[in-house]
Amino acid sequence: MFRRRFSSTRLGARLARHLTLRRLEEWGIPLRTELSDRAALIVAELAANAVTHGRVPGRDFEMCLSLLPDTLRIEVSDTRTERRPPLPVAVSVPPCDCEAGRGLVLVSALAARWTVVDRFPVGKTVRAELNRV
Repeated sequence: MFRRRFSSTRLGARLARHLTLRRLEEWGIPLRTELSDRAALIVAELAANAVTHGRVPGRDFEMCLSLLPDTLRIEVSDTRTERRPPLPVAVSVPPCDCEAGRGLVLVSALAARWTVVDRFPVGKTVRAELNRV
């Protein structure tokens, strides 16, 4: 397991993506493989969402990676409770003329499954899982 807090800034989101790739490499998942590419994109989207929509001044966001026998689990948590993303069944592709709103569509396409859960004592966690096989 790898858990780290990051500043709720664009730099923090980039660092989360970078450290994800490094940790996966340490776990024996090489760069530029399907699994590492998918994980990097999911972390980038979830971290960007945490920074953009989940930011609470003075609070960091947290990322946790767990390498399980058949699954890579990615969790990104923030401390904002009143702005929750929709559940996977409610995510829809926005109209072509929209400039935003595609991040969770991308997560849905890349992850085997994902969900939103409460974070205790405060906030929410978006959990995405990738099959390793």
